[in-house]
Amino acid sequence: MTAGLVPLRRVDPSAGTGPDARMQSLAALTAGLEPPFAVVDLDAFDRNAATLTARAAGRATIRLASKSVRVRSLVDRALARPGYRGVLAFTLAEALWLAQTHDDIVIGYPTTDRESLRRLAADDQLAARVTLMIDSVAHLDLIDGVLGAGHRPVKVCLDLDAALEFARGRVHLGPYRSPVHTPDQAAALARAVVTRPGFVLDGLMSYEGQIAGLGDNQPGSPVMRTALRTMQRLSARELRARRAAAVAAVAEVAPLRFVNGGGTGSIEQTSDEPAVTEIGAGSGLFGPGLFDHYRTFRPEPAAFFVLAVVRRPTSRIATALGGGWVASGPPGRDRLPVPTWPRGMRMNPLEAAGEVQTPLLGKSAAKLSIGDQVWFRHAKAGELCERVNEVHLVSGDAIVDVVPTYRGEGKAFL
Repeated sequence: MTAGLVPLRRVDPSAGTGPDARMQSLAALTAGLEPPFAVVDLDAFDRNAATLTARAAGRATIRLASKSVRVRSLVDRALARPGYRGVLAFTLAEALWLAQTHDDIVIGYPTTDRESLRRLAADDQLAARVTLMIDSVAHLDLIDGVLGAGHRPVKVCLDLDAALEFARGRVHLGPYRSPVHTPDQAAALARAVVTRPGFVLDGLMSYEGQIAGLGDNQPGSPVMRTALRTMQRLSARELRARRAAAVAAVAEVAPLRFVNGGGTGSIEQTSDEPAVTEIGAGSGLFGPGLFDHYRTFRPEPAAFFVLAVVRRPTSRIATALGGGWVASGPPGRDRLPVPTWPRGMRMNPLEAAGEVQTPLLGKSAAKLSIGDQVWFRHAKAGELCERVNEVHLVSGDAIVDVVPTYRGEGKAFL
């Protein structure tokens, strides 16, 4: 939908500045919309996009993690900026879809999607634009088994495990991703790729989720915060040396077009590694709740969803319809949506965010009436877009567009 078809609403841009003034402006602009709906503040989105590249300081480009956006027009908006290059997709089906308009797509996870593999290998343009992720010879075997002997060459990227390990792997601090952990293992897998017909070694990736995806200023115990920061320092130091050694070992086998690392939470230190050429990042564009707890940076909140108050069970409680948009990952309070506007609300700990209702407490909740709107931020970035078909884009003092999410375009990839 173009801006001309959007019910254009404006507010007085001189009404004030700061986060509260901006939230008042956003709420006024969208007051006539029927909840639930989603809003992206394009001005905050653009400032966040600029901050990501500024944090990389020219040492590495940003490969946009599409999982953290899931709106094609916003993927395109970010990639049009200087310092951004390529997409880090999350499934092969998504990559083939995006490859209609983008020419450099790396899939961040291995695939067993047989139909999409056949489509990839049957099309010269797709095969040139999309790079598969592998972490074992078993992935090569599966691809060969699907495509048959003599298939068109496909590009692959090696996934190097970035976790911090002790005691020969018995202590593993970080996501369980790849079985390839050492430089020797990486070189061995590289040799398996280059000696096998039908495959081209394109790059190497390693994602340090225990650093990039875990805020170092979590609320709660100071002892736990100190332990977390100590682990992250040790992990960053160990990974810097191991990643460089792995890249060097693989480069002796075949040249690498790119080396991908990091994430929104570790751009400065990962881009400072000479072995890394690009950072995979995307969450920092939306600024979701999980990114409120980092010491060195904090993205602006740019993405929101809005619910309606439908009950007042007591004078202290306002109940919103829906709201159980809980983020993936280990269950905990940090995976819940964040009540954002009006300020001063909290969830009932005995109900939290429910599928059909979310009771809200606090001074602001006590002032709400049936029919009022409540603004939330999702704990994670792109997962919000699996709940709505469209996003209202706001810039300055106007709604400038309404654009479809992946879901709104009929795409549910994962």
